Formats: sequence, C-alpha cells, structure tokens
Amino acid sequence: MTTSAARKTSAPARKSPVRRAARKAAPKAAPAAGADAPKQRAAATDKTQRAQAGKPEKLKLVRDSFTIPKFEYGVLQVLKTRASHLGRPTKKSEIVRAGVKALEALTDADFLACLSSLPATKPARAAKT
Repeated sequence: MTTSAARKTSAPARKSPVRRAARKAAPKAAPAAGADAPKQRAAATDKTQRAQAGKPEKLKLVRDSFTIPKFEYGVLQVLKTRASHLGRPTKKSEIVRAGVKALEALTDADFLACLSSLPATKPARAAKT
C-alpha cells in the first residue's frame, strides 16, 4: 500500500488532452487597432515628399494574362525592334499600354471599326509543355 501511494505522489502530473486541445483551439489575441497606424503615416509622408519633390505618385499595377493570335504576338516583336531602331528600347507591356492609349483617343466609329477588323479568337489557356 505504501508503494502505490508513493508512486502517486512522485509521478509527474500529466496534462489532460482535453485541456491541451482547448489551448490549441483558443483564438490568438487580435493586434491592437492602431498597429497599422505607423505604416499609414509613413505612406502619407512618402506621398507628401513625392509631391514636394515634383515626382509623380507611384502607380498601382495590375497583373493580367490574355490570349493573342501568334501573328499579332509577332507584331509586338516587330514593334519592339522598331522602337529600338528609333532609339527608344521598350518592353511588350509598354507597347500594349501605348496601344490602349491610342485606342482611347479614337472616336466611337473608328473604335468599332478597329474592333470589327479583328478575327474572333477562342479564349483558352496556353498548353502546358
């Protein structure tokens, strides 16, 4: 009898699996409400400094993908080469952006005529190689 009593007192207390699971499932404390305040102040200060220095504000960029016929994709390379020969090396995205600006300047009739001249394409993902 004394041996079993000695075992009970000397053995380390084990934590209940229920308590352990409850501790894991407990939600973590939410960050303070003003945690983003320094970042917002830094961004506002950066904008103010840019405006004072006469630099343009940073543009927010959007990433997208699209399908284009192979021939028209080749035209992009021809336009890149043409710009390079004119002393203005450029990227494909710049050519596409310039095209969007040119389309924006068209009248409604010219814009529709330009769209009508395009061959119809089936939207599809590129084949994986």
